[in-house]
Amino acid sequence: MDAPVSPALAKEKLVEDFRAVVSDTEELLRATANQTGERIAAARARAEETLREARVRLEQLQESALERGKAAARQTDQYVHEHPWQAIGISAGVGMLLGMLIGSRR
Repeated sequence: MDAPVSPALAKEKLVEDFRAVVSDTEELLRATANQTGERIAAARARAEETLREARVRLEQLQESALERGKAAARQTDQYVHEHPWQAIGISAGVGMLLGMLIGSRR
């Protein structure tokens, strides 16, 4: 059974896949540039428009993810400054837990 994937990791994978689709579409458009005919021209026009829209959405998604990451970092920084001993305790607990998990696998 596969381990659950975090939403951030899933989003990152989706962005990578989306970039691959955009790249493949661009390559296909270049490869068919010399093809003529009304149906091919219409298909190319639709593909180019879809590609433009996809690029805009991808940029928006990246900007949104970046802003959420910055906001989380600011909140974490603020929490650590307001509660330094709790942050140290949490860090020590997480480190100990990770150490036990890694040690048990060996």
